[in-house]
Parts: sequence; structure tokens; C-alpha cells
Amino acid sequence: MFKYDTISELVAEAEKQGKKISELVLEDQAAACETTKEEMYKRMFKSFRIMQTSVDDGLEEDTRSVSGLTGGSAWKMKQQVDAGKNICGHLFGQAMTMALAVSETNACMGKIVAAPTAGSCGILPAVLISVMNEKDIPAEDVVMSLFTASALGLVIANKASIAGAEGGCQAECGSASAMAAGALVEMCGGTPQMVADACAIAIKNILGLVCDPVAGLVEIPCIKRNAMGTANAFTAAELALAGITSAIPVDEVIWAMKKVGDSMAVTLKETGEGGLAATPTGKALKQQVFGE
Repeated sequence: MFKYDTISELVAEAEKQGKKISELVLEDQAAACETTKEEMYKRMFKSFRIMQTSVDDGLEEDTRSVSGLTGGSAWKMKQQVDAGKNICGHLFGQAMTMALAVSETNACMGKIVAAPTAGSCGILPAVLISVMNEKDIPAEDVVMSLFTASALGLVIANKASIAGAEGGCQAECGSASAMAAGALVEMCGGTPQMVADACAIAIKNILGLVCDPVAGLVEIPCIKRNAMGTANAFTAAELALAGITSAIPVDEVIWAMKKVGDSMAVTLKETGEGGLAATPTGKALKQQVFGE
């Protein structure tokens, strides 16, 4: 059984056995849950289907959150992409659309997969499903890559944090971005070490990101940060797949994220008292939702 204390342990064992990280994790989790690999795969496949549905649910033009603060951004982005007017091409545009869609589904109290949290739920499905669609990758490969993502998330949760209240948004969108980057690398044929490098690069790029939800709601700026986290995951995966390594080993990067989170002011960790939440407009929006 793995303790999921380090990513280097997963990489070393995968290289030793000549397997993908996802294959190791599937076997390990089946044994831990005292079930079969087939049953564990079915559970993950169910989560994958929920991810796909949460994308579709967030693409309605008149989508509005319960608070009334957000909604409709995914639909607008989709119109831009469908018309070929977006700057970065179809794949990236589709991915940003999906990230917004899943995040807006969450804000509208729809069903999502918290991967690893509700506030960062759009990143993993956006990255994997958009590439699956664009590159005609079999769904089985996508589902297997989710086991790799889950392993990365477990290590981050064990050694640092995936909670904005503890580590800031670096712990939420940062972790989700790292999970997505690693999963994408494996899905596209990268080695276990490339998975680790992608994870490290993604976290380094978001190190220090604060959690400052306006009105204390997971909407502003969280929804747009999911689009940003998606872009970061693509960046990290592209670099890793090109053979570009992280100068700082991934487990040390996770340690650094923990230390940065510990040193953050409490006002910057999901309290809604600092950052964007403390701006005049942020305060006015809070009053709009909750009154005096």
C-alpha cells in the first residue's frame, strides 16, 4: 500500500515496474478498498461522466447563480470559440469554455465532481475532456488519467493542503491545475517523471495565490481562476512533454506551497476579508447579496 507521502515514491515504483502511475494507483486503491480493479474503474468512470454532464449543464445562455452575481460566461466564451474569433485556437478556447461551464454549474448548485474542491472543480474536466475531444483520445485513457490526478491530489493534501481556508487559492486552483497537468501528461504518453515535472511546474506558477472570495461565495474571482488554472495546466504539461524539467523537485515544491500557505494572513484564506473581497466593489456586491 502506498502512503501517498511523496510523488517521488510513485514515480520510482512506476519506473521500477514499467507501469504508468495510474496503473499502480488503480491496483493500490482496489486493494485498499478490498474490491476489484474493475469495480474501482467503474467508480472513476462514473465521476468522469458527471464531469461531462457538468460541462453541458453550464453552457446555457441564461445560467445565473443563486446569488445572481455570476452566470453566462461559459455561453459567451462558447460563442466566441464557435465563431472562430478567439485568439488561442479551438482547443484552448474549448478548454476555457469548459472550465467556466463547470464552475458556473457549481455556482448554480448543480452536480459537479470536487476535484479536488468545489471551488476548483472546472480545471480537471476542462483540461482532460477538451483534449479528449480534440485528439480523439479513448475515454478509457481519460478515466485512467484520473487515477494519476487523484494520486497527485492525495500527496498534496497529505503534505500541504487542498483547502483555501488553510493554504489560499494556491491550495485549490493550484492543486487542481497540478493534478490536471500531470494527468494530461500521462494521457498524452508522457513518462512518470514527466508527470511529476508537470505537477511541480503547475504549482510553482501559482505559488502564493490568495483565496479572496467576494461575499464569501465561490464565484468571484473563483470562476475565472478556473479558466486561468486550466491555462496553467496546459503550460505545465506542454513544458514537461517537451522534456523540460522542474529545477525544484516536485515534493520540495509541495513543501514550499505548505510553507507559503502557513505564512499567509488569515484575511487571504477564504475569509472574504482581504484581497478582491475587500475592494469597494467587492463590499458593495456583498451588500447586494446579503443586505446590510
